[in-house]
Amino acid sequence: MERQATKIRLTLSTQAERYARQDAPRDTRLMAARGALPLPAIELATVLFALTHDPDAEVKSTARDSLESLPATITNTVLSGPAHPALLSFFAECRADDAEQLELIALNPATDDATIAKLAASPHKRIVEIISNNQERMVRAPEIVDALGSNLLTGRAAIERILNFIGASEVAADLEGQHDVSTITDQEAEAALRAVLGDEKGIYVQQLLEETDDVTEEQIQELQEGNLFQVVQQMSVFQKIQIGRMGNKEARGLLVRDRNKLVAISVVTSPKITESEIIAIAQSRNVCDEVYRVIATKREWTRNYQVKQALASNPKCPQAMAMNFVNYLQDKDLRTMMRSRDVPRAISAHARRILMKKGKV
Repeated sequence: MERQATKIRLTLSTQAERYARQDAPRDTRLMAARGALPLPAIELATVLFALTHDPDAEVKSTARDSLESLPATITNTVLSGPAHPALLSFFAECRADDAEQLELIALNPATDDATIAKLAASPHKRIVEIISNNQERMVRAPEIVDALGSNLLTGRAAIERILNFIGASEVAADLEGQHDVSTITDQEAEAALRAVLGDEKGIYVQQLLEETDDVTEEQIQELQEGNLFQVVQQMSVFQKIQIGRMGNKEARGLLVRDRNKLVAISVVTSPKITESEIIAIAQSRNVCDEVYRVIATKREWTRNYQVKQALASNPKCPQAMAMNFVNYLQDKDLRTMMRSRDVPRAISAHARRILMKKGKV
């Protein structure tokens, strides 16, 4: 049956449809809205959902109350079965605090991508884990990736998994299934990115790929005020990740500051990023915290003394990691840190303790 008001097409058996039809007697619809119907769980919930769009205010309100208060024995069957996507979306909203039922919705292939994207932003770590494991959905719906990248509960393992899933998905498709970004030549990357960006934005590909000398903070500021920045900000999460991994220093300098941590982390995991860029990022205070965590856990970067020094003194670096790097600093840097007002008090105090143990304070 079709509910014209909401443009939702619901499929009901003949027995169930007679309760939900708008031309059914009001008493019949009101009785059905109370939920006392001899119907299977999914059909009962679907009838109630249909009646939440009834033109009669009492029927509509009663049906909504009945639907929201269905016992778990019924809703669990509905949420794990072939229910209509609109019904699953309804329960995702009214059961937003019920992690177990949200998990069923997240696992249900009948759930639409828009609902999954909303769940990807939810404060439930288990839900985030489930969604971040669904490669097919993420490739199909970039808004899911956007939501995961903005969710504080999207952890390191999930981030790495997502980047492995989608980091080169569209580019790889254009390169006949080649998935190792580190083996893509400059010519292949340019051709693939032009295909991904399309004609309108493709004119900026050279500016995003052609390697230049080290980019200064002043140059990044100029880029942020120019047309290239505007173009980059209009790109999808997929496009940003691909450029973060394959672009030049200018592109990396822009994208490492992106609000989506998946985009930012794609930059510091790029096979093209240099040690000098990592040092500059470790010194910067305007990237997301997860970027510092990634740098801090990569031995190839933390072998560099300047990286350790930058992370130790950066107030945005997770404190436990920063404290560890303080142990490796030279005395002159410990003294500077001890006196600095720009580092957290716990870090400066730790620098003082180290110097006191050495008898140098």
